[in-house]
Amino acid sequence: MHPINSPGATPARHGVSRRQLLAGIAGLSTLAALGLSGCSASGAAGSAVRFYQTKREVIPYIGDLLNDFRAQNPGLQVVHDTSEGTMNGQFVRNSPPDLALQLYNFEMARFQERGELSDLSHLPQAAQIAPAVTEQVELYPLYPGRTSVLPYSMMAAGVIYNKELFAKHGQKVPTTYSEFIEVCEAFKDAGVTPMYGTWSDAWSVKQGLVDYAVGGMVDVIDFFKQLRAQGPDVTPDSPVSFSKVLREPLEKMLKIAKYTNEDAKGRIYGDGNVAFAKGEAAMYLQGPWALLEIEKVSPKLQIGTFPLPMTEDPAQTKVRVNLDLALWIPTKAKNPEGAHKLLEFLTQPEIQDAYNKYALGFGVRSDAPPVTDPRISELQPYVDRGAIYQGVSQGIPLTIPFESYCQDLVFGADLDNMLATLDADWVRLAKRA
Repeated sequence: MHPINSPGATPARHGVSRRQLLAGIAGLSTLAALGLSGCSASGAAGSAVRFYQTKREVIPYIGDLLNDFRAQNPGLQVVHDTSEGTMNGQFVRNSPPDLALQLYNFEMARFQERGELSDLSHLPQAAQIAPAVTEQVELYPLYPGRTSVLPYSMMAAGVIYNKELFAKHGQKVPTTYSEFIEVCEAFKDAGVTPMYGTWSDAWSVKQGLVDYAVGGMVDVIDFFKQLRAQGPDVTPDSPVSFSKVLREPLEKMLKIAKYTNEDAKGRIYGDGNVAFAKGEAAMYLQGPWALLEIEKVSPKLQIGTFPLPMTEDPAQTKVRVNLDLALWIPTKAKNPEGAHKLLEFLTQPEIQDAYNKYALGFGVRSDAPPVTDPRISELQPYVDRGAIYQGVSQGIPLTIPFESYCQDLVFGADLDNMLATLDADWVRLAKRA
C-alpha cells in the first residue's frame, strides 16, 4: 500500500492483536471473494450491495460496522470487497461496485470527470461537509453540475516533533520560516539531528519535504486550475508553470533538507519511525500513520505535530491534508437503493466520528467534533479555520514520475532542469487530453 494512505497498521478494534488483525484481513478478503462468486452463481447480484473499500489497515473495523448494518437490515446482503487493483477494468466491464469508500485520488477522479459517478448533491450529507473540505474536492477536474463524492475522513500531516527534546533544549514550536531555520540551527549546534530523513523511500520526500514546502507558499488548487485552463500551452515562461510557481518553495525546501541526518539517502520509512521513537532526531516530516508505528517503540514518548511554516507571516501557515476516504456511487451501480441505504448508515455522525477518532482522522462535517489526541491536536485550529491544502503531488497524474523527481532533487539533481521536465511532462499529457 502506498504510505500516503496511512501505512501504519492501526490497532484493531476491540483490542485485536496484530496477528489477529492480519488473519482478519485475510479472512475478510476470502469472504469477499466468496460473496462475489456466490452472487454471480445465484443471480442475486441485484439484491446485494457490493461495498468496495481501500485502506487495508481498517478492514476489520469497517467489517464490524458492516456486521452492525447487516443486523439492522437482515434482508439486505452486503459484500465487503477488499480486493486490490485498479477500478478501470470494473468500469469497462460495466461492473463497478455499488458503493465505494476510497482514497480520493486520481484513479477515482478519472471516473468523476467522465460523469460515471452519481450526483449526490441532493443528499443532506452533502450540505453538511465543511466548505474548506468541499473546496479540496476541486483539486481534480469535476463533472459539471454534480457532487460526485462525499468526503468521509481527512488526514492532516505536518512536522512531528519530540516535545521532550524541544523542552530540554529550550526550543518553541516555530511559527515562521526563519524561526524554523533557527530551531534547526539550535539543534544542530547542540549535537541533535534536527530532522530525520528517509530519502531512500521516494514517497517520503514527496509527501513531506516537497508537499509541505510548496503547499506552505502556493494556493495548490488555484495553481492547478490555472494550469488546466492553459491546456497544452505551458512553457517554463508561461504566466503559470511549474518552473515559475514551484521554484522558490523548492529552493527553500532544499535548504531545509540540509538539516536531516547524514545518511538520509540510505534510510527508509521504517528506519525513520524507529530512529525518531528512540530520540535520534527532534523532528520528522510525516503524517499520523507514523505515530502508530512510533508508539510501538516508545509508547510514552511525548509527541506533537505542527504545520511547516514557509513564510514570515504566521497567518499564512497551513497544514497539509488529504481526503483519506470518500464515498461515491457509480451511475451504473446495480443496487443504488441499497448503496444509498449503506451510505446513510456510514455517515451517521456517531459512526463517522467514532471512525475518525479511531483512525486519527479529522472530521469533514461542519459540526464534526475536534480531535482529542494530543499528538495531532495542535493541527485542529488550522483545520477549523480552513487553513489547509492538499499536496501538490496529489494534483500530478501518476503517469508523471514526480515522486522520482522529488527524490532526484534531494540527491543533487538540478532544480531548473527538473522543473522544465515537469512542465514538458504536463504539456504532453495536456495534448493527449
